[in-house]
Amino acid sequence: MTESELLAKVPAGLYIGGEWVESTSGRSIHVQDPATGAVIKTIADASVEDGTRALDAAVAAQDYWAATPPRVRGEILRRAFDLLQERADEFALLMTLEMGKPLAEARGEVAYGGEFLRWFGEEAVRITGRYGSNPEGTGRMIVTHLPVGPSFLITPWNFPLAMATRKIAPAIAAGCTSVIKPAELTPLTTLYFVKLLGDAGLPKGVVNVITTSTSRDVSGPIIADPRLRKLSFTGSTGVGQQLMKQASENVLRTSMELGGNAPFLVFEDADLDKAVEGAMLAKFRNIGQACTAANRFIVHESVAEEFARRVTERVKGMRVGRGTDDGVTIGPLINDAAVSKADELVQDAVSRGATVLTGGTVLDRDGSFYAPTVVSGVVAGSDILREEIFGPVLSIITFTDEADAVAKANDTEYGLVSYAFTQDLARGQRLIESLQTGMMGLNVGVVSNAAAPFGGVKQSGVGREGGFEGIHEYLETKYVLTPNPFA
Repeated sequence: MTESELLAKVPAGLYIGGEWVESTSGRSIHVQDPATGAVIKTIADASVEDGTRALDAAVAAQDYWAATPPRVRGEILRRAFDLLQERADEFALLMTLEMGKPLAEARGEVAYGGEFLRWFGEEAVRITGRYGSNPEGTGRMIVTHLPVGPSFLITPWNFPLAMATRKIAPAIAAGCTSVIKPAELTPLTTLYFVKLLGDAGLPKGVVNVITTSTSRDVSGPIIADPRLRKLSFTGSTGVGQQLMKQASENVLRTSMELGGNAPFLVFEDADLDKAVEGAMLAKFRNIGQACTAANRFIVHESVAEEFARRVTERVKGMRVGRGTDDGVTIGPLINDAAVSKADELVQDAVSRGATVLTGGTVLDRDGSFYAPTVVSGVVAGSDILREEIFGPVLSIITFTDEADAVAKANDTEYGLVSYAFTQDLARGQRLIESLQTGMMGLNVGVVSNAAAPFGGVKQSGVGREGGFEGIHEYLETKYVLTPNPFA
């Protein structure tokens, strides 16, 4: 299938109440290929009224969907999983076109995103409760779990499929209807995926999609509506804070997966071959545009030079280009603003005494490209140690001992994920407890898995997505006391 043939199959409207409809605003969103800057598709730009219509549809379908047997909900998700496998090449290409990641990585995201459909399809039939005597023996306690209700799901641009399935799948499994708002920069994958859900037999109104260029205006009334009961957001901490303030008015259940500043610790006893391999995955996966991307490489002073030499050699061998081209390992950043940010962080580090070992330049070509970069000798106070890079830049600082490493790793308001490479089992166990993050990779460079609870601490968010915990974000716990039947 050609690119134009695929793009023609992607719906251009809003999906409300099981129908593809035009926006009442009459406006359009022009979706661009970040590798070329060319517009690849024009889609509907939702208005405030459209957002209300979408919530109306979700509310109308809620009671029916909550009463739908868990087995039925699970089988729809399983059919969606199977259809996604059949259309894997189409979804991979679509993500590469609108987001820029290399096609091989896009295929990996299809596999990863699909697992949320399979996992939560299996979890739908495992929503359990408990029954037993109260401690006094005067009654019987029944604890059950019920759908929280209509949910508003806001996804980021960097993982267009996986971030959608990670939110939609547990909502469906739990018996919740939803309105999903994908990022303006990469909305096409969500539109195509919701079309797939219809093909899998999902009833009208269970999932509704609005695409908009005026997110704050459209989202505000939805969040303020007392019929909404759940808000899930993945994105920056600043936006998350504002959304939490809005959600507090109606005391909404919230899940917030926010910013990160992941430390990557390499100890003197680390297997450097494995550490370098882990570094390449943790840093350059998704062109460095991941909240889980390693942001600060904190390396023991005795191995820092050798580690830097090895990663630099690997980075110099990376091929930059459009994600559809053969052999490309680094695609474009999402837009020119992202390129400027990466370059500013590198230049600030250099101005304070850091050394660029490779890269460190904006590439003079069509699209939004930044050279894959390694910076060593980064000094305390550099912006690159405080801000999320979100680009293909690997920055190295050194430490002296374990206490110093832990102090530097925890010196941030964020706490999403950490990575550590050591062959000392006891040290590894200590790090599990001393590193202030919601997730950790011990001698591995990728931690994400549909069966695991994804989320952070501190200003990296609240709640968890994935795992057993993920479905409970969409369930309320209800306790009932009945008299002792034997009294």
